[in-house]
Amino acid sequence: MKTILFSLPGNEELTELMATKMDAEVGKATLRNFPDGESYTRILSDVKDKCVVLVCTLHEPDEKLLPLYFLSHTAKSLGAMCTCLVVPYLAYMRQDKVFNEGEGVTSGFFGKLISGFADSITTVDPHLHRISSLGEVYQIPNKVIHAADAISDWIKENIENPVLIGPDSESEQWVSEVAKNAGAPFTVLQKVRHGDRDVEVSVPDVDKYRDATPILVDDIISTARTMIETVVHLKKAGMRPPICVGIHAVFSGNAYQDLLDSGVEKIVTCNTIPHPSNGIDLSDILAKEVKKLMYHI
Repeated sequence: MKTILFSLPGNEELTELMATKMDAEVGKATLRNFPDGESYTRILSDVKDKCVVLVCTLHEPDEKLLPLYFLSHTAKSLGAMCTCLVVPYLAYMRQDKVFNEGEGVTSGFFGKLISGFADSITTVDPHLHRISSLGEVYQIPNKVIHAADAISDWIKENIENPVLIGPDSESEQWVSEVAKNAGAPFTVLQKVRHGDRDVEVSVPDVDKYRDATPILVDDIISTARTMIETVVHLKKAGMRPPICVGIHAVFSGNAYQDLLDSGVEKIVTCNTIPHPSNGIDLSDILAKEVKKLMYHI
Protein backbone atom coordinates (compact mmCIF):
# COMPACT_ATOMS: atom_id res chain seq x y z
CA MET A 1 0.00 0.00 0.00
CA LYS A 2 1.49 3.33 -1.04
CA THR A 3 1.45 5.98 1.66
CA ILE A 4 1.55 9.75 1.44
CA LEU A 5 1.79 12.15 4.40
CA PHE A 6 0.34 15.64 4.58
CA SER A 7 1.31 18.14 7.22
CA LEU A 8 -1.12 20.70 8.46
CA PRO A 9 0.56 24.05 9.23
CA GLY A 10 3.03 23.81 12.11
CA ASN A 11 3.53 20.06 11.84
CA GLU A 12 6.08 20.04 9.01
CA GLU A 13 9.10 18.84 11.01
CA LEU A 14 7.34 15.85 12.56
CA THR A 15 5.80 14.95 9.19
CA GLU A 16 9.20 14.91 7.49
CA LEU A 17 10.65 12.71 10.24
CA MET A 18 7.76 10.26 10.01
CA ALA A 19 7.86 10.14 6.20
CA THR A 20 11.55 9.20 6.26
CA LYS A 21 10.90 6.38 8.74
CA MET A 22 7.84 5.15 6.81
CA ASP A 23 9.63 5.35 3.45
CA ALA A 24 6.72 7.49 2.29
CA GLU A 25 6.35 10.68 0.31
CA VAL A 26 5.27 14.04 1.71
CA GLY A 27 2.33 15.43 -0.18
CA LYS A 28 1.76 19.00 -1.24
CA ALA A 29 -1.42 20.88 -0.51
CA THR A 30 -2.59 24.46 -0.36
CA LEU A 31 -4.44 25.47 2.78
CA ARG A 32 -5.39 29.10 3.21
CA ASN A 33 -8.26 31.41 4.04
CA PHE A 34 -10.39 33.50 1.73
CA PRO A 35 -10.73 37.21 2.63
CA ASP A 36 -14.07 36.40 4.29
CA GLY A 37 -12.36 33.85 6.57
CA GLU A 38 -13.58 30.67 4.88
CA SER A 39 -11.08 27.85 4.37
CA TYR A 40 -9.64 26.94 0.98
CA THR A 41 -8.23 23.43 0.43
CA ARG A 42 -6.41 22.05 -2.60
CA ILE A 43 -4.37 18.84 -2.84
CA LEU A 44 -1.56 19.13 -5.38
CA SER A 45 -0.19 15.57 -5.09
CA ASP A 46 -1.60 12.35 -6.51
CA VAL A 47 -3.47 10.51 -3.75
CA LYS A 48 -5.45 8.00 -5.84
CA ASP A 49 -5.32 4.49 -4.33
CA LYS A 50 -2.93 5.67 -1.59
CA CYS A 51 -3.26 5.74 2.16
CA VAL A 52 -3.26 9.39 3.20
CA VAL A 53 -1.77 10.19 6.60
CA LEU A 54 -2.74 13.60 7.97
CA VAL A 55 -0.40 14.92 10.67
CA CYS A 56 -1.94 17.58 12.88
CA THR A 57 -1.48 18.08 16.60
CA LEU A 58 -4.71 19.50 18.02
CA HIS A 59 -3.39 22.04 20.49
CA GLU A 60 -5.71 25.08 20.10
CA PRO A 61 -7.97 22.83 18.01
CA ASP A 62 -10.87 24.98 16.84
CA GLU A 63 -9.02 26.73 14.01
CA LYS A 64 -7.40 23.47 12.88
CA LEU A 65 -10.46 21.26 12.72
CA LEU A 66 -12.09 22.56 9.52
CA PRO A 67 -8.90 22.42 7.40
CA LEU A 68 -8.37 18.87 8.69
CA TYR A 69 -11.97 17.95 7.88
CA PHE A 70 -11.78 19.45 4.37
CA LEU A 71 -8.38 17.86 3.65
CA SER A 72 -9.65 14.40 4.61
CA HIS A 73 -12.78 14.68 2.49
CA THR A 74 -10.86 16.17 -0.44
CA ALA A 75 -8.40 13.25 -0.36
CA LYS A 76 -11.28 10.77 -0.39
CA SER A 77 -12.95 12.59 -3.29
CA LEU A 78 -9.68 12.26 -5.25
CA GLY A 79 -9.58 8.49 -4.78
CA ALA A 80 -7.56 8.01 -1.59
CA MET A 81 -7.97 4.53 -0.11
CA CYS A 82 -8.05 5.83 3.45
CA THR A 83 -7.27 8.84 5.60
CA CYS A 84 -5.38 8.16 8.83
CA LEU A 85 -5.03 10.91 11.42
CA VAL A 86 -1.87 11.35 13.46
CA VAL A 87 -2.85 13.64 16.32
CA PRO A 88 0.06 13.69 18.78
CA TYR A 89 -1.87 15.93 21.18
CA LEU A 90 -5.59 15.19 21.28
CA ALA A 91 -7.88 17.98 22.43
CA TYR A 92 -11.34 17.83 24.01
CA MET A 93 -10.63 14.92 26.35
CA ARG A 94 -11.22 16.66 29.69
CA GLN A 95 -14.98 17.28 29.41
CA ASP A 96 -15.83 13.59 29.67
CA LYS A 97 -18.88 14.01 31.93
CA VAL A 98 -21.45 16.60 32.90
CA PHE A 99 -19.96 18.60 35.77
CA ASN A 100 -22.64 21.33 35.79
CA GLU A 101 -26.23 21.24 34.64
CA GLY A 102 -26.60 22.23 31.00
CA GLU A 103 -23.12 21.17 29.85
CA GLY A 104 -22.41 18.93 26.90
CA VAL A 105 -19.97 16.04 27.01
CA THR A 106 -17.71 17.57 24.37
CA SER A 107 -15.18 14.72 24.36
CA GLY A 108 -17.90 12.48 22.94
CA PHE A 109 -19.09 15.08 20.44
CA PHE A 110 -15.54 15.68 19.22
CA GLY A 111 -14.87 11.96 18.95
CA LYS A 112 -18.02 11.43 16.90
CA LEU A 113 -17.08 14.32 14.60
CA ILE A 114 -13.56 13.03 13.88
CA SER A 115 -14.78 9.43 13.56
CA GLY A 116 -17.07 10.65 10.79
CA PHE A 117 -14.30 11.78 8.44
CA ALA A 118 -11.21 9.72 9.33
CA ASP A 119 -10.51 5.99 9.09
CA SER A 120 -8.13 5.79 12.05
CA ILE A 121 -6.54 7.97 14.71
CA THR A 122 -3.18 7.69 16.47
CA THR A 123 -2.35 9.86 19.46
CA VAL A 124 0.08 10.15 22.37
CA ASP A 125 -0.98 9.87 26.04
CA PRO A 126 -4.42 11.47 25.83
CA HIS A 127 -6.22 12.56 28.99
CA LEU A 128 -8.08 9.32 29.85
CA HIS A 129 -9.11 10.23 33.38
CA ARG A 130 -12.58 8.68 33.59
CA ILE A 131 -12.37 6.85 30.25
CA SER A 132 -10.85 3.36 30.20
CA SER A 133 -9.94 3.39 26.50
CA LEU A 134 -9.98 5.72 23.50
CA GLY A 135 -12.40 3.33 21.82
CA GLU A 136 -15.14 4.58 24.15
CA VAL A 137 -14.95 7.96 22.43
CA TYR A 138 -13.70 7.18 18.90
CA GLN A 139 -15.60 4.68 16.74
CA ILE A 140 -12.65 4.08 14.38
CA PRO A 141 -9.45 2.02 14.75
CA ASN A 142 -7.24 3.87 17.21
CA LYS A 143 -3.87 3.64 18.88
CA VAL A 144 -2.67 5.31 22.06
CA ILE A 145 1.12 5.66 22.22
CA HIS A 146 2.80 6.08 25.59
CA ALA A 147 5.84 8.33 25.86
CA ALA A 148 7.16 6.91 29.14
CA ASP A 149 9.80 4.69 27.48
CA ALA A 150 11.07 7.54 25.29
CA ILE A 151 11.35 9.80 28.35
CA SER A 152 13.17 7.07 30.28
CA ASP A 153 15.61 6.61 27.39
CA TRP A 154 16.26 10.36 27.25
CA ILE A 155 17.01 10.43 30.99
CA LYS A 156 19.39 7.46 30.70
CA GLU A 157 21.23 9.06 27.79
CA ASN A 158 21.42 12.63 29.09
CA ILE A 159 21.37 12.78 32.90
CA GLU A 160 23.94 11.52 35.36
CA ASN A 161 22.76 10.55 38.83
CA PRO A 162 19.05 11.40 38.32
CA VAL A 163 16.27 11.12 40.87
CA LEU A 164 12.67 11.46 39.71
CA ILE A 165 10.37 13.59 41.86
CA GLY A 166 6.60 13.25 41.97
CA PRO A 167 4.69 16.34 43.15
CA ASP A 168 2.03 14.30 44.97
CA SER A 169 0.80 10.78 45.65
CA GLU A 170 -1.37 10.83 42.49
CA SER A 171 1.77 11.08 40.36
CA GLU A 172 3.49 8.10 41.96
CA GLN A 173 2.37 5.44 39.48
CA TRP A 174 3.43 7.53 36.47
CA VAL A 175 6.74 8.67 37.98
CA SER A 176 7.63 5.19 39.22
CA GLU A 177 7.16 3.73 35.72
CA VAL A 178 9.50 6.27 34.12
CA ALA A 179 12.03 5.83 36.95
CA LYS A 180 12.00 2.02 36.67
CA ASN A 181 12.65 2.11 32.91
CA ALA A 182 15.39 4.71 33.39
CA GLY A 183 17.05 2.66 36.12
CA ALA A 184 16.75 5.63 38.48
CA PRO A 185 15.35 6.11 41.99
CA PHE A 186 12.25 8.17 42.63
CA THR A 187 10.53 9.88 45.51
CA VAL A 188 7.22 11.69 45.98
CA LEU A 189 6.72 14.91 47.93
CA GLN A 190 4.93 14.38 51.22
CA LYS A 191 2.24 16.81 52.30
CA VAL A 192 1.17 17.19 55.92
CA ARG A 193 -1.87 19.40 56.49
CA HIS A 194 -1.80 21.28 59.79
CA GLY A 195 -4.86 23.40 58.97
CA ASP A 196 -6.96 24.70 56.07
CA ARG A 197 -4.15 26.98 54.89
CA ASP A 198 -1.15 25.42 56.59
CA VAL A 199 0.34 22.60 54.52
CA GLU A 200 3.89 21.40 55.14
CA VAL A 201 5.64 19.85 52.14
CA SER A 202 8.81 17.81 52.51
CA VAL A 203 11.12 15.73 50.32
CA PRO A 204 11.52 12.23 51.80
CA ASP A 205 15.15 11.10 52.20
CA VAL A 206 16.36 14.51 51.02
CA ASP A 207 19.90 13.92 52.31
CA LYS A 208 20.13 10.76 50.22
CA TYR A 209 19.39 12.69 47.02
CA ARG A 210 21.09 16.02 47.73
CA ASP A 211 23.80 15.44 45.10
CA ALA A 212 21.41 13.97 42.54
CA THR A 213 19.80 15.84 39.65
CA PRO A 214 16.05 16.12 40.33
CA ILE A 215 13.82 15.29 37.36
CA LEU A 216 10.20 16.51 37.46
CA VAL A 217 7.99 14.59 35.03
CA ASP A 218 4.41 15.36 33.99
CA ASP A 219 2.20 14.47 31.03
CA ILE A 220 0.74 17.89 30.26
CA ILE A 221 2.49 21.13 31.23
CA SER A 222 -0.27 23.71 30.94
CA THR A 223 -0.17 26.41 33.61
CA ALA A 224 3.00 24.82 35.11
CA ARG A 225 1.82 25.79 38.61
CA THR A 226 2.38 22.31 40.06
CA MET A 227 5.91 22.15 38.69
CA ILE A 228 6.71 25.68 39.89
CA GLU A 229 5.47 24.84 43.40
CA THR A 230 7.57 21.67 43.38
CA VAL A 231 10.67 23.65 42.33
CA VAL A 232 10.13 25.95 45.33
CA HIS A 233 9.94 22.96 47.69
CA LEU A 234 13.12 21.45 46.23
CA LYS A 235 14.95 24.76 46.71
CA LYS A 236 13.88 24.91 50.36
CA ALA A 237 15.13 21.35 50.80
CA GLY A 238 18.53 22.36 49.44
CA MET A 239 18.40 20.24 46.30
CA ARG A 240 19.89 21.08 42.92
CA PRO A 241 17.88 22.98 40.28
CA PRO A 242 15.63 20.39 38.62
CA ILE A 243 15.14 19.40 35.01
CA CYS A 244 11.45 19.51 34.03
CA VAL A 245 10.25 16.94 31.52
CA GLY A 246 6.79 16.94 29.95
CA ILE A 247 5.01 15.08 27.18
CA HIS A 248 2.72 17.84 25.90
CA ALA A 249 4.07 21.41 25.83
CA VAL A 250 0.75 23.22 26.16
CA PHE A 251 2.24 26.14 28.18
CA SER A 252 -0.79 28.41 28.56
CA GLY A 253 -0.08 32.13 28.68
CA ASN A 254 3.31 32.89 30.28
CA ALA A 255 3.67 29.42 31.78
CA TYR A 256 6.90 28.55 29.94
CA GLN A 257 8.69 31.72 31.01
CA ASP A 258 7.30 31.45 34.54
CA LEU A 259 8.70 27.92 34.82
CA LEU A 260 12.08 29.04 33.47
CA ASP A 261 12.13 31.94 35.95
CA SER A 262 11.39 29.62 38.88
CA GLY A 263 14.99 28.40 38.82
CA VAL A 264 14.92 25.18 36.81
CA GLU A 265 18.04 23.95 35.05
CA LYS A 266 16.24 22.92 31.86
CA ILE A 267 12.80 22.19 30.35
CA VAL A 268 12.44 19.30 27.92
CA THR A 269 9.27 18.11 26.17
CA CYS A 270 8.27 15.54 23.58
CA ASN A 271 7.54 16.79 20.06
CA THR A 272 3.78 16.30 20.28
CA ILE A 273 3.24 20.08 20.19
CA PRO A 274 5.87 22.15 18.33
CA HIS A 275 7.74 24.21 20.95
CA PRO A 276 11.32 25.41 21.62
CA SER A 277 11.52 22.94 24.52
CA ASN A 278 11.05 19.89 22.25
CA GLY A 279 13.93 17.51 22.88
CA ILE A 280 12.39 14.02 22.86
CA ASP A 281 11.48 12.75 19.39
CA LEU A 282 8.51 10.37 19.10
CA SER A 283 8.49 10.13 15.29
CA ASP A 284 9.90 6.60 15.29
CA ILE A 285 7.18 5.03 17.41
CA LEU A 286 4.49 7.13 15.69
CA ALA A 287 5.65 5.90 12.27
CA LYS A 288 5.68 2.25 13.40
CA GLU A 289 2.26 2.35 15.03
CA VAL A 290 0.58 4.21 12.14
CA LYS A 291 1.84 1.58 9.69
CA LYS A 292 0.47 -1.20 11.92
CA LEU A 293 -2.90 0.51 12.21
CA MET A 294 -3.25 0.87 8.44
CA TYR A 295 -3.61 -2.88 8.08
CA HIS A 296 -6.64 -2.92 10.39
CA ILE A 297 -8.65 -0.51 8.24
